[in-house]
Amino acid sequence: MMKRAMRISPDDNTATALNDIDAGETISLVSKSGPVGEMTTRQAVPFGHKVAVIDIKKGDKVLKYGEVIGLATRPISKGDYVHTHNVESALLPGTKEVK
Repeated sequence: MMKRAMRISPDDNTATALNDIDAGETISLVSKSGPVGEMTTRQAVPFGHKVAVIDIKKGDKVLKYGEVIGLATRPISKGDYVHTHNVESALLPGTKEVK
């Protein structure tokens, strides 16, 4: 069975891994309404963490749940692991205000 990642909102530029995913693995993107497509990961993504579903430029908003959760601190390619090494949180106190 193909591993999966959930794209919670159609506006999201990330999806959440529903399994531990290895680098180079083809995964199925799913939503509440069903399959959305397939993509190949460029990096390993642990269960519950995010993978980029499109290219995200440095400074772009990172979206999950249809909401801004942070800003990209460097370019993030489709299939990359999205986490604190490449995103500045918009949710933690003391971080930049995201507009």
